[in-house]
Amino acid sequence: MENRYSVIDEEKIYVPDTSVIINGCLVTLLKDSIEKYSKLIIHAAMISELEHQANSGNEMGYRGLTQLQEIQKIAKSREISITYEGRRPNISEIKRAGSGEIDAIIRDHAWNIAGTLITSDRVQYLGAQAIGMDSIFVLPERSKKEKKLLLEDFFDKETMSIHVKQGAPVYVKKGRPGKVSYQEFSNKKLSREEVIQLSDEIITKAKQFEDTFIEIDRSGSTIVQYANMRIVICRPPFSDGWEITAVRPLVKLDLEDYITTPNLYNRLKEKAEGILIAGSPGTGKTTFARALALFYEKQSKVIKTIESPRDLDLKAEITQYSKNFGTRSEIHDILLLSRPDYTVFDEIRDTEDFKLYTDLRLSGIGLIGVIHSSTAIDAVQRFIGRLELGVIPSVLDTIIYMEDGRISQILDVKMTVKVPTGLVENDLARPVVEVRNFDTYEVVYEMYTFGEQTVVIPIKDIKESDISVDARTLRHLTEAIEQYSNEPIMLIPKDRQGRRFEIQCARRDIPLILGKGGENIKRLENLFKVKLDVNKSGDFSSSDFTGKTPLNTSMVSFRKRSVIISFPKHLKDANIEFLYQNSDSQELEFLFTGTVSRSGNIKLSTKSEAGKIISESLSDKEQIIFWKII
Repeated sequence: MENRYSVIDEEKIYVPDTSVIINGCLVTLLKDSIEKYSKLIIHAAMISELEHQANSGNEMGYRGLTQLQEIQKIAKSREISITYEGRRPNISEIKRAGSGEIDAIIRDHAWNIAGTLITSDRVQYLGAQAIGMDSIFVLPERSKKEKKLLLEDFFDKETMSIHVKQGAPVYVKKGRPGKVSYQEFSNKKLSREEVIQLSDEIITKAKQFEDTFIEIDRSGSTIVQYANMRIVICRPPFSDGWEITAVRPLVKLDLEDYITTPNLYNRLKEKAEGILIAGSPGTGKTTFARALALFYEKQSKVIKTIESPRDLDLKAEITQYSKNFGTRSEIHDILLLSRPDYTVFDEIRDTEDFKLYTDLRLSGIGLIGVIHSSTAIDAVQRFIGRLELGVIPSVLDTIIYMEDGRISQILDVKMTVKVPTGLVENDLARPVVEVRNFDTYEVVYEMYTFGEQTVVIPIKDIKESDISVDARTLRHLTEAIEQYSNEPIMLIPKDRQGRRFEIQCARRDIPLILGKGGENIKRLENLFKVKLDVNKSGDFSSSDFTGKTPLNTSMVSFRKRSVIISFPKHLKDANIEFLYQNSDSQELEFLFTGTVSRSGNIKLSTKSEAGKIISESLSDKEQIIFWKII
């Protein structure tokens, strides 16, 4: 009896299941095939299942209940009687509806009353046939269905996406990544009923064609892949009103449209296996991932994809797997057994996605991941904390950052062992992940562990002139060290945190500063919580104080209205001459003469000419201030 719908027995009893209610097939049968005076039995289990789905926010439940209202009208007009029979299922049976519990209840009732079961579920039909029950298997007639949606009337050749919201006009995005305009399609505001009608059409047709399907169906939202369109339907209470967003790819590019240098082409062809495509939403990440997948397919590589939803428009040779219909373990096993050369992972979102990406990459599969991030380095940092730092270069080797539909930046990830930039001691050497600019091979970021923290340092921002140490700390530390020396000393900061200094002093003062067994230097280090090195850079003779000496930044501090230059206390009452060397001249010019106070300071106004020149010299390496005792 399969696919035969004409009914000639006026006494016959028909028992439909849930499937033919939801897809509208029963409405078609009532109009065209079931004759007058037939009897239609609606089972209470079906009503309970539809109510449960509707209360859970599932669109199928709402649709089924709406269809029952339409069935009532048609049956009454054609003099077909409808009765409601059967027991109401318990909550456990309703929850197991997906495994066929409700179908079994309806089928058993149809058998007991000698009725004919009507279903669109092939498993249900085969079960009925297996026990010799009269049954009708019916599917929507695809040949009579038009694939085009009413929603598509809002699209034209330049439209990337449409945005429909009840109580608001329809808006569209036109253009290409980087050149997008958001504009009103028409000033007509759509009613709630009009938006629901568009939604019902999408959901009804979603299962009627080979390239259309419902990807995700939640209580407040439904995601549909309709040919090359990704459609998102949101409804109350999840959203404040019915909303539909439909996106479709506007352009299809090849890898050659992105490649600007042969180096990148060779890298992608021969070496790149842990690829991460990063960028903000709408910057062309998925379009580039598609081009890369087709490029590898042309290289006779086996390509698979992991998507949610499956919206990459690819060739039939490329299999697309959905995260929504398979577990991480299942996808992992399938990919290992099918042995693809490359897998496109679109998109990496939560921790489970990062674990799956890492597991597949460490298994030897080439990965092309797509991830949302505001910068290229942010994409790498998303992996920190989810796997050990030393594993990152084994998982990622090429970061491609997309912007305005083009490749904006490419980063190369390598592992090395060295002293991180900004630190000075050899015993601080450690494994460092270097992130280099692919074009210049210049290190732009370093990642390493410091104590219990994993730090990401932008190398381009580390400059010697950026070292900033509190002037008061320098002065107090200098005064404490000079208690052990005969000659004045100089302190040179050796790290960016101001916790390590080099003491430059006269050679004969080194034993005095160190003390017996290093007790003096240890006392100073414990007192100021710093690390001190004595004359590490070489000798610092006393003649430096009788001749011209450059003014060191550690000697200068600034107040609101004054500049204070500090000297060793044994130079109190000494007359100091300051000389100025301009970058345009090799000659030294007299600046001013000052007398060291009892506290060891010379004080200037910030508004004075000398004060301004000293301030400028500390920020300009070409301008140098010298001083000498006169």
